[in-house]
Amino acid sequence: VQLQASGGGLVQSGGSLRLSCSASGRTFSNYDMGWFRQAPGKEREFVAAINRSGSSTYYADSVKGRFTISRDNAKNTVYLQMINLKPEDTALYYCAADNAYGGGSYRAISPTRARDPDVYDYWGRGTLVTVSS
Repeated sequence: VQLQASGGGLVQSGGSLRLSCSASGRTFSNYDMGWFRQAPGKEREFVAAINRSGSSTYYADSVKGRFTISRDNAKNTVYLQMINLKPEDTALYYCAADNAYGGGSYRAISPTRARDPDVYDYWGRGTLVTVSS
């Protein structure tokens, strides 16, 4: 599956942005989706994840209450709504896809799996979010 993230930009502290990640090439609804970010000089970190149906979501503690992940399977798109942005949210944001049927049978997402970047099969190019103080 090909992933294309968009929606990044420059915003002031306290502002909002909505990131989008469009998928093509495979059955989007078969994939659990995640957002990760990487700030300059830091390791990639988990931000949020959502299961294939959208019924389960997971968040990093640092964004809980400020970020909301959602998906529209009819549009093959996953979103990350970000409010009350802080300078420490500045990073390159990546979307990623994890095939829920990758082992041949359905595998439900778990909080641990959602946070592990190594389980994701496909990654998009990042979109840059810069939050000024």
